[in-house]
Amino acid sequence: QVILMESGGGSVQAGGSLTLSCAASGDSIGGYSMGWFRQAPGKEREGVASISVGHNRYYGDFVKGRFTISRDNAKNTLYLEMNSLKPEDTAMYYCAASSYSASRFFRAPLSPGNFNYWGQGTQVTVSS
Repeated sequence: QVILMESGGGSVQAGGSLTLSCAASGDSIGGYSMGWFRQAPGKEREGVASISVGHNRYYGDFVKGRFTISRDNAKNTLYLEMNSLKPEDTAMYYCAASSYSASRFFRAPLSPGNFNYWGQGTQVTVSS
């Protein structure tokens, strides 16, 4: 069972950048599809980005080239580089891992229901 812990959140001004990290323990992330999700107050959790075991990447439409997801299996760590941040990016950001089949993951790579391990989250606040 993999245990996930996010870090790197904080407060930035619009246009700024942050890089989130998700350190895993208990198991190697090499066998998991991984993802970043976010949830703002009063809104549903939504998929930000995900990356398959084979490093296929998927992004939410709202990302529009501003974010990059990456994984370092040797360091057992997932990353999310965020640039050109906007106030609407303000949310709690969660790291997640999926041990479900690849076919299930690829059917909906940004669906929270396709991930079964979750971190506690890290807050990102973007001010205008």
